[in-house]
Amino acid sequence: MRPQGPDSRIIPGMSTTNQLPMDLAPQRDVYTISRLNREARALLEGRFPLIWIEGEISNFARPGSGHWYFTLKDAQAQVRCAMFRQNNMRLKFLPQDGMHILARARVSLYEGRGEFQLIVEHAEPAGEGLLRVQFEQLKRKLAAEGLFEESHKQPLPPHPRTVGVITSPTGAAIRDILSVLRRRAPQLEVIIYPVPVQGAAAAPQIAAMIRTADARQECDVFLLARGGGSLEDLWPFNEEVVARAIHACRTPIVSGVGHEIDFTIADFVADVRAPTPSASAELVSPDRRELLAQLRGLESRLIQLTGALLARQRERLAWLSRRLVHPGRRLQELAQRLDDVFARLGSTVQASIHRRHLELARLSARLSALSPGQRLLYLRGELAQCRLRLEQAIRNRLQREAARLHPVLRALHAVSPLATLERGYAIVTDSQARILRDATAARIGDRVAARLARGRLRCTVEGIDIEERSADTIPGRDG
Repeated sequence: MRPQGPDSRIIPGMSTTNQLPMDLAPQRDVYTISRLNREARALLEGRFPLIWIEGEISNFARPGSGHWYFTLKDAQAQVRCAMFRQNNMRLKFLPQDGMHILARARVSLYEGRGEFQLIVEHAEPAGEGLLRVQFEQLKRKLAAEGLFEESHKQPLPPHPRTVGVITSPTGAAIRDILSVLRRRAPQLEVIIYPVPVQGAAAAPQIAAMIRTADARQECDVFLLARGGGSLEDLWPFNEEVVARAIHACRTPIVSGVGHEIDFTIADFVADVRAPTPSASAELVSPDRRELLAQLRGLESRLIQLTGALLARQRERLAWLSRRLVHPGRRLQELAQRLDDVFARLGSTVQASIHRRHLELARLSARLSALSPGQRLLYLRGELAQCRLRLEQAIRNRLQREAARLHPVLRALHAVSPLATLERGYAIVTDSQARILRDATAARIGDRVAARLARGRLRCTVEGIDIEERSADTIPGRDG
């Protein structure tokens, strides 16, 4: 509730804000946040056409959508930027934090956060930055192909006779190189291969001169040299055609391009990099004073070694002279040694023969003991004994089995039908091998068989006699 002072009054139907009657208050146009941002975006995009803007990249991001988001800044301010995938796919370089670029963009506003931003449609490295980008791209490409590998680099000759210098014949570099070579190694022969070292046409001519000089095979080592300058001035030594010519060269190449802080693609491909042209001349030229000092040292050492060798040879000659004896005496000594050797050889041979005889006798005795004939005789005796024991065992077994079988045979014979047949009875069967027990079962003319104790009779029924007998007169029949 609004506090009331002594002069404050609340009039019914009147706003407490403007103190006007509510029916007299103007109609309010209330903006939503979305509407405000949308109209602000339309105002910005309609007010500013496509603009070119230059700045340094920071906070560069590449999400999975393929769009790029980054900040462009200068010394006093910064602005958010977005570059959509359909635009950034056309760029020939990949932006990085710290890169200085020139961009063509639309001024806009991101409605979701109400942030002022630029929609970048095209970008390119600004000033020297483009050359830096091309330098890094070529460097990565050639490194991936192996042009910078140490295994491809050739060692410099320790004592070259001819040095080739590939450079401008009027520049300061050639004067510095010749001055160093004259001072350090005046005996060296120098061949100058003139080429332009600056400008758009310089790189192809440098590459062609490298190939020509290498084909002529006049030099032991090449110096590829140029004085200092800006990145644009040194650019011919960053061209791919020069790098590939250096890599294909069979003669070692020393790169001496620019100042100590300057690096070019030629420095990475060359067999050796020198920080300056003068330093490249020093690398390939042995110092005359050092060579003279080395020669004096070698001379002194050679004199010492020669004197020591002569002294050793004199000592050896004296020792051999003392050992030298008359050939006749030497022959007598050798004849005596030969007789001694023959004597020892004879005794040694006799002793060896005696040992061999003893060994032969011992082995013959062992061989006789292990002879197969003795073993066979022994085994035949064992076999005969086993056969006798086996035959005796079989006879004993047969006797026991026969003694056990006789009572069983007698009992079996007592109940066997054969015993009945022995008493004169016969077993009669018809043509179907059925036993005939009743004469009425046969007919006159039937063929029957009679089994006797020994053999069979084949008969033909010629008559049938039927006898009436009482049951008690039939043998074996119960009453």
